[in-house]
Amino acid sequence: MVSRGGPQEIPRPPSARPGRPAPWAGADPTLLSPSLDDVVAALAGAPPARPVERHPQDTRAAAVLAAIYDDHTADSRLAHVVLTRRAQHLRSHRGEVSFPGGAQEPGEDHWTTALREASEEVALDPALPVLIGELDHLRTVTSQSFIVPLVARLPGRPELVAHPGEVEQVLHVPLAELLLPEVFHEEIWTIGGQQRPIFFFDIVGDTIWGATAAMLRNLLAIVTGTFDPADRPSPWGPFAGE
Repeated sequence: MVSRGGPQEIPRPPSARPGRPAPWAGADPTLLSPSLDDVVAALAGAPPARPVERHPQDTRAAAVLAAIYDDHTADSRLAHVVLTRRAQHLRSHRGEVSFPGGAQEPGEDHWTTALREASEEVALDPALPVLIGELDHLRTVTSQSFIVPLVARLPGRPELVAHPGEVEQVLHVPLAELLLPEVFHEEIWTIGGQQRPIFFFDIVGDTIWGATAAMLRNLLAIVTGTFDPADRPSPWGPFAGE
């Protein structure tokens, strides 16, 4: 049996309890193995991304890139997303799984930031990604920043190289794996006196959680046609893996 989840320590509070099932639980099984064309079509018909209010204490804006491609080497076309496992020597979020991305530099728009960061972290050719959508924005507490997630299509599996100063490993994850029934779960944590849903994807070798998992949940709900605009829980908080 293949083990799932990674060795990283997740600071679960003692009060953590099970949350709701995945939005796509019970969806038509034909929707659970999406291709890149399915992703493009779903994002084209999705509601506008929800922005977040900027606070006076916010110190920076950040953008991340969800780069998606079809694996043409497989028997059937399955959409994959590029993720990274952060280097173990980093001061914060070491070993966590995230999208390529980072802080905005003066004069940049979010797309420029996302492309630059992906080039720096995994050597993605900035000429390859084509913007196809934007996900709900997230505001973090510990880093006092807000994140704009941008979704792009790639023409095929890219040749990537992990920057040793930032990335331990580049991950190519099928969306179909993220949609397996045993992979996603939600927990309810009490943070700052409020109950907040925290999301997890236990993939082979890693656990994706916190802000990255919230962005993936948003994307996958859109792709599977199970997105509910009224179901937009705040996925950020001082211990929410942001």
